[in-house]
Amino acid sequence: MTGPAAVLIGMPGAGKTSVGRELAGLLDVSFRDTDEDVTRLAGKPAPEVLRERGEPAFRLLEHQAVTAALAEHDGVLALGGGAVLHEGTRARLRGCRVVHLWAGLDTLADRVRADGDRPLLDGDSRAGLTQLMRARLPLYQGLAVVSVRAEHRGPREIAEEIAVLLATAAR
Repeated sequence: MTGPAAVLIGMPGAGKTSVGRELAGLLDVSFRDTDEDVTRLAGKPAPEVLRERGEPAFRLLEHQAVTAALAEHDGVLALGGGAVLHEGTRARLRGCRVVHLWAGLDTLADRVRADGDRPLLDGDSRAGLTQLMRARLPLYQGLAVVSVRAEHRGPREIAEEIAVLLATAAR
């Protein structure tokens, strides 16, 4: 396996950032979130970039951020939920320790509603999540070395499970 200690992928609201921070602490490595990288590259928050420039331009910028992060970062890396939509990003993730965090639709809907600014989910977030899930789930599953349920327990417990699964997968 190459690249970061772990790369977290999953739907919006799956907990990639909160679990990623906990996992980085457990593994004693740094944490990086490509949504923050996109914000830094664009000079404005990722949701704003998505609204102003549109999804194709956003995905290209996101791909650039992911490419740089995979090359530079050896800790835990959290990707934006749609990063896997870019074919080049998927190609770069092959061979990495990719962890798919998954949660049910009810959990995701509650989390994104509480989280706020999600341009792709404006309006009926449940319907939007269902549509996103149909398109993304096969991509997540195809890239993941391990898949972990990320609901009904705290980020620390989820991170502990990931650490054990990654150690087992490395053998």
